[in-house]
Amino acid sequence: MAPPLRLASGIMRLDRIVAVVIVTALLQAAGLLADPVAVRHIEGTNHGLLALRATDGRLLASGEQTQTVSGDRVTIHLVFRFKDGSLSDERTTFSQRGAFRLIRHQLAQKGPSFPRAIDMTIDAASGQVVVHSTDDHGESKTDTEHLDLPPDVSNGMMNTVLKNLQPPALPVAVSYIAATPKPRVVKLVIQNGGLAPFSAAGASYKATHYVIKIDIGGIEGLLAPIVGKEPPDSHVWILRGEAPVFVRSETTLFMGGPMWRIEPASIAWPAR
Repeated sequence: MAPPLRLASGIMRLDRIVAVVIVTALLQAAGLLADPVAVRHIEGTNHGLLALRATDGRLLASGEQTQTVSGDRVTIHLVFRFKDGSLSDERTTFSQRGAFRLIRHQLAQKGPSFPRAIDMTIDAASGQVVVHSTDDHGESKTDTEHLDLPPDVSNGMMNTVLKNLQPPALPVAVSYIAATPKPRVVKLVIQNGGLAPFSAAGASYKATHYVIKIDIGGIEGLLAPIVGKEPPDSHVWILRGEAPVFVRSETTLFMGGPMWRIEPASIAWPAR
């Protein structure tokens, strides 16, 4: 058992750490944006092929993203088909009239690459979030929440948001609904990680590196760094210019999951 003085000293030290974390969080939050991200680049129709890899380069899944436009509404459909049979299927509809606003988001994940099957639907207008999931024993459950959703909810449209942010204005924060059995609103704090050189077909380029930190919020979020349960940062690289384009990301596809790398797929033709 620790001597009383040492124990008291440890408690005081923990109190000081918690106080510093609280003050820092309040100061940071005061300077972060909460409004939807303004439209600087109008989204159009496109179709992309992606590769999802482990950080050691192993190919885990093939990906395909289609983007269609109807009036001021954009729908993105992103699918990853894993080599082990797992599936991640995400469909997002948002408007781009002056600012990007989420309309509807659907995410379904199942298979051995995911700890539990989950199917989440967000209706941004009504604030209704419905999550169908399975527990550790394979039992199905449904949780329906009516959340007071902020106007900057960015599920399924993070790359679009990043393409329209100006690095000198960072950091900024956007809201995000965590796909967990009981959905919750978290903040994604976006920071400028500087320029990262890369090459393509022998030509040299520099992509803007965005670092995305998850702010869980509440007492749980304040204590997460202390108890070693702070979520890892995500990283996205965007080649900026008149037509910004996604280059690479390193992120998790579910809360508590491993870091995976997503990048445009290379094309191979059969030998003639």
